[in-house]
Amino acid sequence: MRRREDTARRPGGRPQLDDVPQALKAAAEAIEGAELVALACHVNPDGDALGSMLALHHALRASGRASVASFPSPFVVGPHYRDLPGLDLLVPPDRFPQTPEVMVTFDCGSAARLGELEAAARRAGELIVVDHHVSNERFGTVNVVDPDAAASAVLARHLIAQLGLALTDATATCLYVGLVCDTGRFQYPSTTPAVFNLAAELVEFDVPVARLGRALFEEHRFAYLQLLAEALARAELVPEQSFVWTAVTQEMLERHGVTIEEVEGLIDVVRRTAEADVACVVREEADGVLKVSLRSVGATDVQRIAVAHGGGGHRFAAGFTSRADLAATVAAVRAAL
Repeated sequence: MRRREDTARRPGGRPQLDDVPQALKAAAEAIEGAELVALACHVNPDGDALGSMLALHHALRASGRASVASFPSPFVVGPHYRDLPGLDLLVPPDRFPQTPEVMVTFDCGSAARLGELEAAARRAGELIVVDHHVSNERFGTVNVVDPDAAASAVLARHLIAQLGLALTDATATCLYVGLVCDTGRFQYPSTTPAVFNLAAELVEFDVPVARLGRALFEEHRFAYLQLLAEALARAELVPEQSFVWTAVTQEMLERHGVTIEEVEGLIDVVRRTAEADVACVVREEADGVLKVSLRSVGATDVQRIAVAHGGGGHRFAAGFTSRADLAATVAAVRAAL
C-alpha cells in the first residue's frame, strides 16, 4: 500500500480540532482497503487500551473482515479485566504480523510503548494511531489523536461509526470498559455530557454494568488485600508538598503471592488521601525497573512530571519508568513538584 501523507499532522504542533474528523476518514479508508488489519495496544494494557482495541476487533470480525489483535510481552491481562469479551481472540506478540499492511494502535502515546511490536509498527504500510494522551508523539501515518477525548474508547467508537460498522453486545461492552475506566467511573473532570450520551448508547446493548463494576473496581483476592494493607501502612505523606506515595516491591509481591497486574488499581486507593493533591505508587518490575504511577486531584499537572522523565499521560493521570533506585526515583518526583 502506498504510504499516505499524514493527514492529521501539523508542522511543529498538535493537530487542530478539525483534524480529527479528517484523520478518521483517512483511517477508515485505509482499513477498508486492507485484506488484514493488525490491531495493537500498549504494554501492560489497562481497560481503555484493551477495551478500545477489542471493540474494533469485534466490529471488524462481525462484518466479516479479517483482523488480528495483540499487545507486547508480558502477554498477561490483569484479573479484573476477565469479563472483557474477546480476550480469547488475542494472539501472543510472536504471532503478530511482522509487516502489516495496515496496523492500528490504541491508547499508545509512543512507538516505544509497543514493546516488541514496535518493529511491526515501523514496517507497517499504514500506521493508524488512535489515542487521547496530550503527550502523544503522533508517530503514525494517520493520527486519530484528540487530547480532549475522555478515553481512546471514544475515538474507537467514532472510527467504528466512520467505517459504517454496527455495534454488537461485545463491541459495546468493550467500549464501555474503556470509557468507565478512563473516566474513573464517570468521576474525572473529563466526564462531559458527551461521555454520558455515549454511555447511554452503549448500555442499550447487553452490557453487564453491575458485574463489570465489581470485577473492575471492587473485587480482589484476599492476598491482594493483605498486600494493600502493607502498602498503605508504609505510605508516606509529605504535607508541605501535598504529596503521598508508597511502593510495592518484588519481595512484597512474592511474599503475598500477588501478581504485579493485580496492583494496577492501588494508585486509586492512595489518591483518596485528603491531605494530598498528588499521589504516587512505585511498582518494582521483575527486572528491577520501577514503574511510577502519578495521580493529581487537580492542582498539579502530573503529565508534565511524567514527560520530563520520559513518560506520558494526562494532566490528572500519568506515569513513567525509572531505572534509578526507589529513593532516587521518589526524590526526582519530589524535586519536580
